[in-house]
Amino acid sequence: MKTEILQALRQAGDGAYLSGQELCERFGVSRTAVWKAIKQLKESGYVIEAVQNRGYRLVSVPDVLSKSEVESRLGTKWAGRPICYFDEIDSTNAEAKRIAEAQGGAGAHGTVVVADMQTAGRGRRGRGWVSPHGTGIFFTILLKPDIDPANASMLTLVKALAAARGIERTTGLKAGIKWPNDIVANGKKVVGILTEMSAQVDYVNHIVVGTGINVYQTDFPEEIAKTATSLRLEAGEMPGFSRAGLLAAVLGEFERYYETYMQTQDLSALAAEYNSMLVNCGRRVRVLDPLGEFEGTAQGIDARGQLLVELADGTVTKVSSGEVSVRGIYGYV
Repeated sequence: MKTEILQALRQAGDGAYLSGQELCERFGVSRTAVWKAIKQLKESGYVIEAVQNRGYRLVSVPDVLSKSEVESRLGTKWAGRPICYFDEIDSTNAEAKRIAEAQGGAGAHGTVVVADMQTAGRGRRGRGWVSPHGTGIFFTILLKPDIDPANASMLTLVKALAAARGIERTTGLKAGIKWPNDIVANGKKVVGILTEMSAQVDYVNHIVVGTGINVYQTDFPEEIAKTATSLRLEAGEMPGFSRAGLLAAVLGEFERYYETYMQTQDLSALAAEYNSMLVNCGRRVRVLDPLGEFEGTAQGIDARGQLLVELADGTVTKVSSGEVSVRGIYGYV
């Protein structure tokens, strides 16, 4: 009920009141039920004005990542339906996998696990992801696509595109992609993405795509201080911004890009847009491959998400992600 009333108050617009009777009739509940929901919202930090003979008006909204706040902002068909929210959890990826594997894999496609804090957040190659309370957005989407397992890794790039577009749409900050899936602002990393899959030889059981967005952090551990940043550091105060609004925007973008991807099971329809946001494109890069490092000029991605790198002799080699990473010649990008 909190979600429905919050959504109705938000949709009413600035300065508009909704009467208690109107809310009762719209949702088929009693005035007492409406009053209780309003009281709970106020206790969570929402400022709601109540005027006799006029009704209720939403005055201000706290920057919270509650289930009701996120759901009231969603405009998706399936992404984030349902939302599973936790004040604190070990890892949103770990919880999404538990949901996927419980009761014979009954977890729904599109389920999103979001937490205000992770105690064991992880990045690529087992690195930790610092996830303190009230500073970021840490979430994972559970997917059950009917695709060849060999095509699953491309979903990481789909999520990167969605995260970058969602940030731009919500904050106005110019976001770029460092291949394959780091989101950067002004040359520093602001978003990390970790994709994990459970599959048979020719069948995907489930895929979880975890995302960590640095929002309010101003200090970082020494080992990443030179390469990490946050939306607050790069965009300032961001008037009207909320973490729930950004999460809803990213999920909306992901649903759109995912459906495009599923039409072909590759990035043929998304490569041009991805390349337009690729900060490596046209730059000299160093490819860190366990089989041997080399340098070249990044030319963008192909339909399978591989980075095309032109070598000094003019030949072009295709670089897959996995154990390979790419750096700029003089730094992170």
